[in-house]
Amino acid sequence: MSSKTIIAICIVAIVWGTTFLGIKIGVETVPPWFVAGFRQFLAALILLPILIYTKNLKWIGWKNLRIQSTLSSLMLVGANGLTTVAEENLTSSLTSLISALSPVFIFIASMVIGMEKFTFRTMIGLLMGFFGVIFIFWDGINDLMNPDYRLGLLILIIALMCWGLGTIYTKKINVGNNNLFLNLFYQFAFAGIVQLIFAFSFSETIDVSTWSVKSISAIIYLAIFGSVIAFFSYHYLLKTLLPTQVSILSYVNTIISIFLSWLILGEVISAKFIIATACIIGGVFIINYKPGMLKFKLMQKYLKR
Repeated sequence: MSSKTIIAICIVAIVWGTTFLGIKIGVETVPPWFVAGFRQFLAALILLPILIYTKNLKWIGWKNLRIQSTLSSLMLVGANGLTTVAEENLTSSLTSLISALSPVFIFIASMVIGMEKFTFRTMIGLLMGFFGVIFIFWDGINDLMNPDYRLGLLILIIALMCWGLGTIYTKKINVGNNNLFLNLFYQFAFAGIVQLIFAFSFSETIDVSTWSVKSISAIIYLAIFGSVIAFFSYHYLLKTLLPTQVSILSYVNTIISIFLSWLILGEVISAKFIIATACIIGGVFIINYKPGMLKFKLMQKYLKR
């Protein structure tokens, strides 16, 4: 692998593993829709001078705008925004672990529309994921009596569904404009505007004086690293590695997120939580495993030598 590919792998694996922690720090003092809105809008502002300097800032056409708006609605406003809202009532570690089940939602939806087939291996993976969820709530079943906790879980599940629908939609569409930065600019700008409208509409009180420097710094970090750099690296990897190889990084994200939540936020990680993590990651891996997934992809020019 080239040095660029290795750097991109490290960015996606590590940075996206820190975003759950960043969101949790952000929502400590800043309302969640403001965290999500400022994150995406700032990401668009970062891409704007790059597009102007490279002379790539242009109108993408109504068809592509409709596509980018749909993707933004599902994956940024829906998945990312609702995950941010959910973390107001859930721990960072729990949110990242439940989010690790997103490939399961994608697989089930793909089976419904005929893109995937149900197999015995799939059943084993689903059962492992199911037992993982049971282990998560084994000791904290009483927490479900808390309406805020239940609402957080419900919002997170809707966020996972949005991510699944967005992923399937991405596989189905054919976008004529392949300028990644330009498409991301439109997605970030659309999501930022919509989420800020939500923020001003749904926030009961807006007292900027209570927003801590730590929370604001977390939003800036999420915009620069979690959105712009990580998204670009992710799409770069999709061009240089097999999609199934890139999907392995999501397991690393979960482990890093849980570790940082314990190390920095002091969240309790019990033995059952570790067992749940192993079951869910193992189940998702079994469901999504494809032959050659763990092998490096050789560039065509080397195969000809």
